[in-house]
Amino acid sequence: MKPYHLELTNWEFRACGDETWLPAVVPGTVHTDLLRNGLISQPFYGKNEHELQWIDKKDWEYRSKLRLEEEWQSLAITELVFAGLDTYADVFVNNVHALSADNMFRAWTVNVKGLLVAGDNEILVKFRSVVKEDLPKLAQLGYDLPAPNDQSELGGLQEQRISVFARKAPYHYGWDWGPRFLTSGIWREAVLQGRDAAAITDLYIRQNEVKREEARLTAVVEIEAPQACEGMLRITTANGQEWMQAVSVPSGKHTVEMDIVVDQPELWWCNGLGTPHLTTFQAELLDSATVLSSAEVTTGLREIKLIRKPDAKGASFQFELNGVPVFAKGSNHIPNDSFTTEITEERYRHEIATAVESNMNMLRVWGGGIYEEEVFYRLCDEYGLLVWQDFMFACSMYPGDEPFLENVRKEAEYNVRRLRNHPCIALWCGNNEIDSAWSQYEDNMGWGWKEGYSAEIRETLWGYYEEIFHRILPEAVAAYHPGADYWPSSPLRELTTDQDQHATRIMGEGDIHYWGVWHGIEPFENYNVKVGRFMSEYGFQSFPELKSVLSYAEEEDMELESEVMLAHQKNGRGNLIIKEYMDIYLPQPKDFRSFLYMSQILQAEAMRIAIESHRRNKPYCMGTLYWQMNDCWPVASWAGMDYYGRWKALQYTVRKSFQELLLSIEEMDGENLQVHAVSDLQKALAGELVLRLYDFSGLLLREWTQPVQLEADSAAVVFVVPTAELLQGNDPKQVVLVASLLADGSLLERKEHYFAAAKDSKLNRPVLTVTEIPGSLDFAVSSDVLARGVYLTAVEEGIFSDNFFDLLPGEPKTVQFMLRGNGERDFIPAAPKGLEIHSMADYVKEDYLG
Repeated sequence: MKPYHLELTNWEFRACGDETWLPAVVPGTVHTDLLRNGLISQPFYGKNEHELQWIDKKDWEYRSKLRLEEEWQSLAITELVFAGLDTYADVFVNNVHALSADNMFRAWTVNVKGLLVAGDNEILVKFRSVVKEDLPKLAQLGYDLPAPNDQSELGGLQEQRISVFARKAPYHYGWDWGPRFLTSGIWREAVLQGRDAAAITDLYIRQNEVKREEARLTAVVEIEAPQACEGMLRITTANGQEWMQAVSVPSGKHTVEMDIVVDQPELWWCNGLGTPHLTTFQAELLDSATVLSSAEVTTGLREIKLIRKPDAKGASFQFELNGVPVFAKGSNHIPNDSFTTEITEERYRHEIATAVESNMNMLRVWGGGIYEEEVFYRLCDEYGLLVWQDFMFACSMYPGDEPFLENVRKEAEYNVRRLRNHPCIALWCGNNEIDSAWSQYEDNMGWGWKEGYSAEIRETLWGYYEEIFHRILPEAVAAYHPGADYWPSSPLRELTTDQDQHATRIMGEGDIHYWGVWHGIEPFENYNVKVGRFMSEYGFQSFPELKSVLSYAEEEDMELESEVMLAHQKNGRGNLIIKEYMDIYLPQPKDFRSFLYMSQILQAEAMRIAIESHRRNKPYCMGTLYWQMNDCWPVASWAGMDYYGRWKALQYTVRKSFQELLLSIEEMDGENLQVHAVSDLQKALAGELVLRLYDFSGLLLREWTQPVQLEADSAAVVFVVPTAELLQGNDPKQVVLVASLLADGSLLERKEHYFAAAKDSKLNRPVLTVTEIPGSLDFAVSSDVLARGVYLTAVEEGIFSDNFFDLLPGEPKTVQFMLRGNGERDFIPAAPKGLEIHSMADYVKEDYLG
């Protein structure tokens, strides 16, 4: 049957009450439309954020005019579908009110048959200010709800935190890494669609049992029919399998289920465990030989479970994919832009390709952003990245009136149904940090919200919490994504109930956000002892590179505490915290530009220590997701990849720290040195460990060689020696230990270890040499003395096969440059243009040079 589908793309907008209509882009936002029309300055530049807070105090309206042919009038069903309206909106069709919306995270569909005419039509969408809409709700409530990241004071609303009332992206109100831009607009596609006959409106491939021998599935097909009909339902796969079933469809919506079995399925595996095979299923509704309607989904056949098995230390917290334990290696994902409609598929692909290039197998979609675009999950499916999916609740307590709860129910149903076919979805999580913030078992975060309320209000708020996170959300997952695991809050340790009916915690269970380093100003070394069963958040900040900083600052702003640098640091004392840690671990940078570089070296070292500790503790610890993967604007933050997609030192360190084979060197109480070997390989490995002790001039002082046997999927200590015996009187500030793991003559892994902090060792200024390798795009980098933090840059956007590395004299390193992908390819090998090479010695004060 002929489909009637019309995308509404011809829009204009204005502030309500203005006379002039201006061109608009849909999907889009008011802020980006104002920018395109030259009415505001670049939001991310300098301190401009503060000058644009007036936008969210106004109401805005969008209109589209369309001309319809006569045939639209004869259709049985005509619907207007908005995939996303941000946030409080009223829709009018030819001046008749058709729809009221109040949730950014839901699609909105309304029957407009009878409202449209043949010929000219107008669709008008009026957006009400979330500020004006929600301030009365706060006044009516009579007390504040916790929402510490809500930066409403930027709009002159000191401590009137209203983000909890709107079902809108929490980070739009500001966060400790992002600006406050309260957007409004038509942020996902708008479509007019019509039909005369029955149509398949949803197809879900429920995976009941998936084994290597067979996959037992159910095709759940939702059919909407203007009138009752009978026909055949046919399910097919791309490789020619077919299933048929007679169906009798009453008028209205009706769900048909068909059990199907796929023999010898090609299973979907995450990165590192195998190929993420995908299978396409097509459903067709037939009337005799005529196809009335069809739908298609691509999914991956797999079985993913969260295993929480009691043991002597508490209970495990690990994912199991197709029966294989998975050590989760990855990061926390936030939206890639403050204005989500500016995120192209190429930007999404660059992030996902970066994750895979960095040896990750999981991303956590954090609960203060958005339920991501379809392209994000499709790419995770294709690349083999598991997704820990939060519902969009973070760091706040929420109201519990019935209209709000009903809104949440519909939001949960919509998004679970929307995402359930994606094999990447490994877990649904209720919220970010609310349980710990309320109950105050997390250190250094200023939590303990419940202490600020009377017993009566405390009981009321906790009741609202339980209704949302222990009833509404898990019930939605159970109903619409059966078999998927649900976790109420991250972090969360096992809950018991005391006499006060509040949660108490047992260590050794659940997942942990460890922020002693950074918020608690604890030393990096604490990462080695504060390890939980699954480390779902931890992190350390740095600045982006100079090129990125210059996108929002001028030369006169190049000071740590300048107004612009503080405007692009959302974590209060963040810049000074970086400096405090730098004073402990690194040489003093010679100027602010050097501080940018040194901050990245510092961040990378913190995360290296953390990740190696987590992996050494396998299988007690079975996951490490650092904070954070990306940025929503150019800023000093915890990200490993800045707003422009440029890799920081952290991203290069993560790639090495997440390799399948890892060597990790640890000094125990200053007396013994241990070499750990960690393997994520699914088979045993026989190899050789070689240890060499050098001075900084490159002189070999000592050498050890011994065979090692690594079990499959294991972590073990493979070498122990008293530190004093190893050093034999050599100055610990002037030597480096190099550990190498070899098998069949090939180098599998290499790790340098220093016995003193970098600030306590004198640096020699190296002579760095770049040599082209004939017949290839590769080049070799060499040094005449030990070079710390060798930093390569090129004019074009791209990455190097390694960067921010240490280089010993006499040991050239082969490096390849890869251009950033073009949307079709991830990274493209190329000769770097404008190659420059520096080392730490170029960035420190003269006092630290030998």
